[in-house]
Amino acid sequence: MAVYELMPGDVALGYAGDQLKTLLGSCVSVILTDPRRTVGVMSHIVHVGRPNPANQHNTAYGSVAMAEMVRLLHSTGFSPRSCHAYVVGGGNMFPNLYTHHHVGANNVDWVMGYMEHHKITVLKEDLGGSAYRKLLWTVGPGEPLVEAVANG
Repeated sequence: MAVYELMPGDVALGYAGDQLKTLLGSCVSVILTDPRRTVGVMSHIVHVGRPNPANQHNTAYGSVAMAEMVRLLHSTGFSPRSCHAYVVGGGNMFPNLYTHHHVGANNVDWVMGYMEHHKITVLKEDLGGSAYRKLLWTVGPGEPLVEAVANG
């Protein structure tokens, strides 16, 4: 069993029994897995949209992270459209400053739009609010564990 602790901008692929984990604030993590849960790929998206030329390979950007996730899934024989997703994060880390649209909400909007556009089934989401989230998933039949940690 391997353990992958994702930092902001990381993307990791794991197989049954491997652990994928990260800590999220306004960032969003996407987990894509095959229906039998034999493989999973996780991202830690910091920025949404398209990066500038200097960051065109930086997986901290949503479009680059999702492309890397797709590449990794294809390398294991799976198509993202056949996969299921879990989406976590997008919190408002400064609720006293931003009461409406904030970085976390922008991240959530982009990721959920991506899922819809690419017809990827989202099994579960844990989004918004103002808490940090600890995310842990052991690749397999169980759902990812999400623990909310108070902000402040």
